[in-house]
Parts: sequence; C-alpha cells; structure tokens
Amino acid sequence: MNEQEPTLQSLSEEYRQTIPGDLRKPRSFDWYLRELYTEPHIARSAHQRVADMFDFYGTEYDESLGVVEYKLASKDPVNDGENTFYGHIIHEAIHEFVNKVKSGARGLGPERRILLLLGPVGSGKSDFDSQVRRYFEDYTSRDEGRMYTFRWRNLCDVIHDQDPADDVVQSPMNQDPIVLLPQRQRQGIIDDINERLDAPYTIRNEQALDPASEFYMDRLLAHYDDDLEAVLENHVEVVRLLADENKRQAIETFEPKDKKNQDETELTGDVNYSKIAIYGESDPRAFDYSGAFCNANRGIFSGEELLKLQREFLYDFLHATQEQTIKPKNNPRIDIDQVIVGRTNMPEYRDKKGDEKMEAFNDRTKRIDFPYVLSYEHEADIYRKMLRNADVPDIRVEPHTLEMAGLFGVLTRIEEPDGSIGLLQKAKAYNGEIDEAEDVDVKKLREEAQEKVDIGEGMDGVSPRFIGDEIAEAIMDSMHRSRTFLSPLTTFNHLEGNLENHGSISADLFDTYYRYLEFVREEYRERAIEDVRHALAYDVDEIQRQGEKYMDHVMAYIDDDTVEDELTGREQQPDEQFLRAVEEKLDLPADRKDDFRQEVANWVSRRAREGSSFDPQDNDRLRRALERKLWEDKKHNINFSALVTSGDMDENERNEWIDALIDQGYSEEGAKEVLEFAGAEVAKSELEET
Repeated sequence: MNEQEPTLQSLSEEYRQTIPGDLRKPRSFDWYLRELYTEPHIARSAHQRVADMFDFYGTEYDESLGVVEYKLASKDPVNDGENTFYGHIIHEAIHEFVNKVKSGARGLGPERRILLLLGPVGSGKSDFDSQVRRYFEDYTSRDEGRMYTFRWRNLCDVIHDQDPADDVVQSPMNQDPIVLLPQRQRQGIIDDINERLDAPYTIRNEQALDPASEFYMDRLLAHYDDDLEAVLENHVEVVRLLADENKRQAIETFEPKDKKNQDETELTGDVNYSKIAIYGESDPRAFDYSGAFCNANRGIFSGEELLKLQREFLYDFLHATQEQTIKPKNNPRIDIDQVIVGRTNMPEYRDKKGDEKMEAFNDRTKRIDFPYVLSYEHEADIYRKMLRNADVPDIRVEPHTLEMAGLFGVLTRIEEPDGSIGLLQKAKAYNGEIDEAEDVDVKKLREEAQEKVDIGEGMDGVSPRFIGDEIAEAIMDSMHRSRTFLSPLTTFNHLEGNLENHGSISADLFDTYYRYLEFVREEYRERAIEDVRHALAYDVDEIQRQGEKYMDHVMAYIDDDTVEDELTGREQQPDEQFLRAVEEKLDLPADRKDDFRQEVANWVSRRAREGSSFDPQDNDRLRRALERKLWEDKKHNINFSALVTSGDMDENERNEWIDALIDQGYSEEGAKEVLEFAGAEVAKSELEET
C-alpha cells in the first residue's frame, strides 16, 4: 500500500459534491459538437463512464494481494467513510467487478454480459451495488462525469397532430445527442474526437434513434426538405443529464414480483393508454418508455434476485445483453447502453446452476463472487461500522469483544483443514497472524478449500447480520442491567442463547457451531490471561531495553561479530542463552531460530531505511516474545494468592492492576471483570508450578 495516502478528511473535502449552477441551462446542438471536440469524454458509453468513475475517486494498489483497492469502497470519501467495505476478499471481488467493467469499456465482451454478484445473505453485494449507484449519481453531477441528452421543442409548429402537451419532449431513452446525426457523418466526428481522446478506450456509438425520436426526425426533415441543420437549430436543444435513482433517470432498480404476475412490460415499457386516443395505438408517440431498461439507459440497471424470475421472463435479458437492444411488444427493437448488474443468493444459484434450459442465460452472465469476510479483524470492522452508524447507548465495548464475535463468524465460514493444522489456526492464518501459523501456506489453504466446496469458501456460514443483531441485544441487555460496558462474556452468552432461534441456521449445524463457540471462548480466555499478565508485570521501558539488547545480539549473530557486554564493556560472543530465552516464548524450535532472527533483522533494516527508529512495540511477534519473557522474569514478585482470594488483595495493588488494564483499553468495570475472570486463572496456574 502507498503509505503517503491522503487522510479521510482530506478525501472527503476533495470530493465534496459541488453542483454547477447551469445544469438546467439548455444548449444548442452546435455548442455540443464544439464541446465534444474539446472534451471527447462526454460521449462515453455507460461502461466507459462507470469505469472512469471508479478511478476518479482514487485507487491504491495492494502488492500483497495483487489487486487494486478503490477508495469509492475502501474509504467512501463522499460520505466521510460511512459506507466502507472491509476484508481482502471483498476488495478482491470489487477488483474483479471493476476489471469486467473496464473490459466492457474497451469492447472486449463484458459490455454484453450481466455482471452477476453472487453471495450469501449479508455478504455485502447489495451494499456494494447501492454504493456504485450512489457514486454514479455523484459522478455525473461533476464536470468529470458529465453527460448530455437532448429534447425536441416547438414540435406543434410543424407536426399538426402533435398534442400541445407534447410540444417539448425529452429524448425518451435519454440518448446522446450525437445519435441525431446520420451514421456516416457521426462516424467521421467520432473518428476525429478519438484522436483527441486521452483514454484506454475509444468512443463508439452506432445506435439508432428510438422510435419516437425517429418519428419526429422524419416529420421535421420532411418539413425542412431534408435540411438536418435547420431541424437541429430550430427543434433540438441539448441538456445536461444527471443520473438520479429516485427520478429513475440513468439508474434503475428492478425487483421480481410474484412469479404468476410477471410482465415483460416492467422491463421494456408499455403502451401509454392516455395517448392512444390522441395518436392511435400503432403510433410510436403512444408508447410509454417507462420500462426498467428504458429508464436505466446511459447508466446502470440493477436487478435484485434475478434468478427468481421465470425462465421465459429472462429472455429479455438475452437481447439486452448480447444484442444490446430491447424488444417491446408491438414495437421495433430499441438500442440500449447500460451496465447491467444482477444480484442473487446461493439457494437460487444452486437451483439454476444445473438447469440446461438456463444455458443461454448463464452464458450471458459474468459471475462475481461476494463471499463472507474470512478475516475476523475485518469482520470486527464491520461491527464497528454498524455501531458507528447507530445511536449506541453510553456503553464501552471492551477489548476483544468484536474480534471474538468476528472469530466465531469466520469459523462457521471456512472449510475444515485436512489435519495439518486446526480450524482455529487456519482462521488465525487467514487473519495474518503468521506467528501462530508460520508453517502454513495461506494460498495453499485457500486452494484446498476451493476444491472442497461447490462454489467457493466463505459462501456459507453465519451472516454478519446475525452476529450484529446479537451484539445489539447484548448492548441493550447490559444497559437494562445498569452495566456500563459490553464484554466478550456477555456477547458469548447471547450468541449461544439465540443460535437455535435463528431461522437461517440449519439444525444439523447447531452442535458444530456450539463447538466453535467453545473454541472462541478458549481463545478469549488465553487473550484475557495475556492482558492480565501484561497488567501485572508490564514495563514499557524494560521492553524497549530488552528489545534493543535482543537486536544487538541478533545482528552480531547474523554478522558473525561480537557485542559489547552491558556490565563489563568487553566484547563477547552473542548470548545464545538470552536469544533462545526470548524465542522460546513463541514456541519457536531451535531449527527455526535463524529464520526468525533474519526476519526481525530485515524488519529493523527496512524501518531504518524509512527513517523510523527501532520500537519493539511495532513488531507483533517480537513484542509478544519480549512481554512473555518479562513475565517470566517478574512473576516471582507478584502476590498470586491475592488474586485467588480477593479478600487478601491489597487495595493499592489491585488499583494499580486495574489502572494497567484501563491503559490497555478497558473500562474500569470491564477491568474488574477481566481481572476476576482471568486473574484467578493466572494465579492458579502459577501457584501450581511452584
């Protein structure tokens, strides 16, 4: 990642929406042509405009994953970070989605496909789809994303049977003004502007006018003796086109209704019965361009649960994708230009996957998997966003609460490994905890999991919604019991108590999920013990001193050199006993010591090149090892019996421990709970060893 990225606040200010004041001002067709030669990008196709939109709001390249992260999703600059997406696996999906849009922008094929977002409920596909639509609205309001359409005016002056209410008619399909030109003349202009275009694609437009506009053009040309310039000057004005979902303008959302009442006119439009008496049924002016495909033209069509549609109803999508046309009943084909996005859940996809009668539809879709998050730290970020966007009572969320809830969710989503490691270790490996899974090849783990499942890992399991609901219940329960904090223990109780009440969890998974909850309880127990040990014995200055000593001896070991003794000042060989005393706290075997020492040496060298001073707190593995060694060195001075029998505890000593836990992020009441929960465990284990 680029470490010099702008802050969220600066991004928000940079992309704060500023609507120009002349959006409603009509322009002449000549003005549009001049503008086109100056700014060729205003004639982009829908795929080209959406592709540029993703780049406009900023990008970051993640070298470790080999994917581009788009700030539209990772930062949400326009909305101050309110709608951000977390998890490498989600950003991989977004990267794949944008790549397909960009391929469509170049005319490589995806522009003739449905981009089908596939995933379980609550995986974020609907949120992402909504985010794209919101940003498309914002982008088209900016100079960089502007697009234009046209409207007919003064029609009653020439067309004598024209309804006075229709004297001014907007292009029914919001077409680009350039389609008003005959194809040969149009292509000459397009060739010219492509020479001026600075983009990885070329402008194309071979569309025909929609039937109503074609009717007006024919009547007007007949009146002006085929003088197109007179038609354009007297009866056409160019207007700015803003995408607006509420107005169903260049953005349209479509949801399937009752299967028995599905009607293709919802997609392609229908007769305007109020105009039949005026124009007659076969007149193109009597057609109502209100279908979803009509409204989405020049922008984005978003279809929810497309696979719930009847098979026959999907035929309209075959024309809309491959031929980029729609065929309304009793009307000619109409050209369309839009990014067609569909969403579906796993049951519908599995049901249709093997249906031979769906072959044509499946062939016209590009599937993009949106699995659940598989890193529990990123899962915790989802819950933090939920709490950040809600009116949460004045309750402190204690350390590890959201992470442990996220760990439970991840355990239900990942495939059981083959036996070389445990499920918990695999979850930690997916979370990037290499100290706990240093012998694990994460890429290989993912490949093995993909071979086991029918679609992809992370496509099943407990949804973030279920866990988020239980966190919310735990917060309210804590509030009613006058508790000022939410702890992992309270959250575990709610997860366990409501597991069987959730309709989306199959009964045959209850025992498995209860077992996963026990894994999480044990993991929290270990973390709580670590926090208490930290509170009892932690000394930041001593950690720094021991860390510097460790690195001095490591560098001497690697360079086959000597190191100065702290007491005598004499040169001596690296203290192997001291080095191993630190490394053994990570359960690091002797045959792996050289790898670890080289790893931390490389880390120190890299930080030095970046101008950063050495701080063991910044290296998670080294920090843990030093903390555990410090514990071993200092634990003999701790009154463990006082932890077992609280009545024997010195109040000042207890307050010092509580203050140390507060420094780690606990509330005062939460510190007392974790000290009671884990302190006795620490004391008992240490007293048993003595």
